[in-house]
Amino acid sequence: MLRILKSFAAVGIAVGALTAAAHAADIKIGFVVKQPEEPWFQDEWKFADIAAKEKGFTLVKIGAEDGEKVQSAIDNLGAQGAQGFIVCTPDVKLGPGIVAKAEANGLKLMTVDDRLVNADGTPIESVPHMGISALKIGEAVGTAIADEIKKRGWDMASVGAIRVSYDQLPTAVDRVQGAITSLKAAGFPEANIFDAPQAKTDTEAALNAATVVLNKHADVKHWVAFGLNDEAVLGAVRASETVGIAPENFIGVGIGGADSAINEFKKPAATGFFGTVIISPKRHGYETALNMYDWVANGKEPPALTLTSGELALRDTYVQVRKSLGIE
Repeated sequence: MLRILKSFAAVGIAVGALTAAAHAADIKIGFVVKQPEEPWFQDEWKFADIAAKEKGFTLVKIGAEDGEKVQSAIDNLGAQGAQGFIVCTPDVKLGPGIVAKAEANGLKLMTVDDRLVNADGTPIESVPHMGISALKIGEAVGTAIADEIKKRGWDMASVGAIRVSYDQLPTAVDRVQGAITSLKAAGFPEANIFDAPQAKTDTEAALNAATVVLNKHADVKHWVAFGLNDEAVLGAVRASETVGIAPENFIGVGIGGADSAINEFKKPAATGFFGTVIISPKRHGYETALNMYDWVANGKEPPALTLTSGELALRDTYVQVRKSLGIE
């Protein structure tokens, strides 16, 4: 009798496992990003794929570079029978429209990296979000710059700072403000911080913006630079090279740990790109995908707000930092 009961139990477990597998196979989750060609988003997709393979659900990866493509992507997911999606929108002000479109298609919605906002600019708190603690990462950048200024023995009163800015994006504002807060706390004069507004968030736009600042203050010998991401700071570094500023007279600290930053570290000689605060795409891809799966499969809603942080990487430490963050 005991043997029979054990057999029934084994069959029950097997059937349960098959049912769970079948249930997972029926789940389809979208992952929509604003710049699919960027390494950061490629890595998010890579880690989301790992979650999909572990749990057995289908991951649909879609690039949507503007508001119209985001709307189309949501309709596409609805037509495919998806149950939910994660999105990093090209414009956070599209928030109300994205929420409405998700509801119209019966899709659960999470955001990653950039948080949706209402018409008045306040966060849409009803949408679960995983983002970066922009202020803290900015503060880490400012601290790294201030420490290096002191290490090099520069007089802060004579150092110029380039604030490569993209104020259309709240995350960008918070990051540069965090850097400024740390710099000022270390004794850096606010009057020496010069704004270099970008037309776009790429290196070329940053180069153009920073060149204007450097030419306007040609008498300044020592410079530092910070901004939204690695590309912003790399643009400032390229601008410094264009106007003839030696690498040892420039301290640029980026954010992200993108391939462009790593390639800068790999150059035979050090450039003005001193460091980057690496933010790991692993949690942003893997964890958000798992959270959405758990929400769809088990009704467990993700945390309303999850903020991740980063770690400073330098030319001689980036390999170890990348490993510690699960990137290598």
